[in-house]
Amino acid sequence: MISVSDVLDELHSSLSDGQVITDPDVIDSYRRDQTPALAPGQPLCVVAARATADVTATLAWAQRHEVPVVPRGGGTSLAGGATATDGCVVLSTATMSAICEVDPDNEVAVAQAGVLNADLDRAAAAYGLMYAPDPSSYEISTIGGNLATNAGGLRCVKYGVTRDSVLGLEVVLAGGRVLRTGRRTVKGVAGYDLTSLFVGSEGTLGVITSATLRLRPRPPVYPRTVAASFANFEAGARAVTAIIAARVKPSLLELMDRATLRAIDDWKHTGFGDGVQALLIAQDDSDAAEAGAERMRELCVEHGATMAEVSGSDDESRQLLELRRLSYPALERLGVPLVEDVCVPRTLLPDMVARIEQAGQRHGVFIATVAHAGDGNLHPVFVFERGLPEVPRPVWSAADEVFRAALELGGTLTGEHGVGVIKRRWLADELGPESMAVHQAIKNALDPAGILNPGKAI
Repeated sequence: MISVSDVLDELHSSLSDGQVITDPDVIDSYRRDQTPALAPGQPLCVVAARATADVTATLAWAQRHEVPVVPRGGGTSLAGGATATDGCVVLSTATMSAICEVDPDNEVAVAQAGVLNADLDRAAAAYGLMYAPDPSSYEISTIGGNLATNAGGLRCVKYGVTRDSVLGLEVVLAGGRVLRTGRRTVKGVAGYDLTSLFVGSEGTLGVITSATLRLRPRPPVYPRTVAASFANFEAGARAVTAIIAARVKPSLLELMDRATLRAIDDWKHTGFGDGVQALLIAQDDSDAAEAGAERMRELCVEHGATMAEVSGSDDESRQLLELRRLSYPALERLGVPLVEDVCVPRTLLPDMVARIEQAGQRHGVFIATVAHAGDGNLHPVFVFERGLPEVPRPVWSAADEVFRAALELGGTLTGEHGVGVIKRRWLADELGPESMAVHQAIKNALDPAGILNPGKAI
């Protein structure tokens, strides 16, 4: 019978020196992602891939020996998608960080999976272009991880989620086969849309190694920003509905509740902690940004804003956007944050907000909510005491109520974080038996041994 040592020796022989990591202390840093609710497993080793050939060799080896593979980019998953399982190999693509091409004439870039989201955007900026998806973790999350979860971000209301910026992929399938999907053209309908199949598959169907990505013209000036406060979160949500109904084209519509604002103010002394029950931050990045921002300000006033102002400078706009990005670290200071991610039709935002508040009150759980409000995408953050051996039962009960409320309102369990481990128990409630069967059939066809990110997504 082949020993673990022999199996690892075979992997070592397939890769370069230093790529197979077995040091327990180093392995420990790869076991977890940013999901606090999960206890990670103990990997057999970590592979630090440097090229597609390394991923190919690792997956061929893994299939021969039936070793589970957990793909990992920046480890920023909030749903447990990159959490290690016992006996797995963690396959890190973080060092595959080359921006292979920026083609400004065709507004296309080719980037390896380990490229940081923000780095790609900065590379595009040199040509007057931008990479539109901008999750809150954009400075530390990788393109591969963004693709695996179909990540969203603050600009989704205008530019869409990651899938809307993907033209083609290079994917290594189970067993080491390399698949190339899509094309460099914006239009193309030859064959099944395999690109969209892999985007959002959370590493369960293959390991994405590079992508051909759509770039967009960068706004010529910094967006004009509106800050509007409201007597409650529901009033802010109604203002969002009014802005969308008025056919204004915001590039960003972010809504924060009182609990979030107080957490930020206690940390950074922003002045938004006292008396402000909800804050809407809206931007217009069009050529008519001044007029668009002013129209949004007027609509906020018409729908009950207690204060509504348009930024007077680029610096003010940047400061307001930074305020939104502070929400997660500010709540993290209060305890362990379980960040969730539900989405409902925009017109039902007030209803969903009310259901979240009711769930928190019913179960005695502290919930702070921020929202990509223009998409109907809410992030209720369940904060609980540090040092507990597991997530307290009332937190899961409140989360269960929130997830079911989203489905009842015609929404979804996740708008951008993915299913991962956290939401698998609710997935069948959203998809139904026929859809679950099709999902499983696709998984079985592409990963018959079931070794690609097992226990995640489906």
